[in-house]
Amino acid sequence: MRNSGVKNKVIFFGNGLLAEYALAVLERECQVIFHARTKDDLEKVKELKLENPDAFGVLASFGVIIKKDVLELFEPEGILNIHPSLLPAYRGASPIESAILAGDSEFSVSVMKLAPEMDAGPIYYQTTLQGLPICKNDIYKALAESGAEWIVAHLNNLPNPVLQNDDEATFCGKLEKSMGELTPESDTAEQTLRKIVAYQGFPKPKFSFFGLKCIILEAHICGPGETALLTIPCSDGVSVAIDRLQPEGRKAMDAKSFVNGYKK
Repeated sequence: MRNSGVKNKVIFFGNGLLAEYALAVLERECQVIFHARTKDDLEKVKELKLENPDAFGVLASFGVIIKKDVLELFEPEGILNIHPSLLPAYRGASPIESAILAGDSEFSVSVMKLAPEMDAGPIYYQTTLQGLPICKNDIYKALAESGAEWIVAHLNNLPNPVLQNDDEATFCGKLEKSMGELTPESDTAEQTLRKIVAYQGFPKPKFSFFGLKCIILEAHICGPGETALLTIPCSDGVSVAIDRLQPEGRKAMDAKSFVNGYKK
């Protein structure tokens, strides 16, 4: 029986935005005794778990395979994995980006028991958040905090996890650098905007204006009759208006500054 009168000890595994937001919640409510970021850190994890047998394991976007010898140290609860999808949907490396690109309007998070097979472990908890803006950072933050807050509230009284239905699984791969080039000649304005949102950070959405390749930072779909300084015409006859962009190798700026500086 865990002692609910003191802060739970946590060994955390994770990298990137999802990990950053989840860790902030855990650090407020728990005693995070180690943050594993790399494969080499797993040796330290084994040492600390043996020294602190009551420590829980929590993972968010670690990106490193954790082998059976480490997984077994955290039994019976296992390592709790915050995965930002309604598993078994969107198993893999890019669930949030894939959901954005698929046109989803709702976004989900699952807390599962980590298993050797990718994202296939039994589920402790799932929820779907509605009304989130189609903004990559906001979605990451909301889902990470939702999963971490549930973990904090239930560490001392975890329910029995429920097996996933592998027959219903869908998968998503890693984002590749080549995906960043926008293709509005074949994409609708909605598809183009969602690529701009999904590819923020990496692989960075790119389009050329006035012969300059630019990273698109903020944009919106032009409304009826709207006149914008800088636009990307799309296959459905609707344009995406550029709000902020960054010519490669130069500083970010708004559309007006870019047009004034670079239009000949």
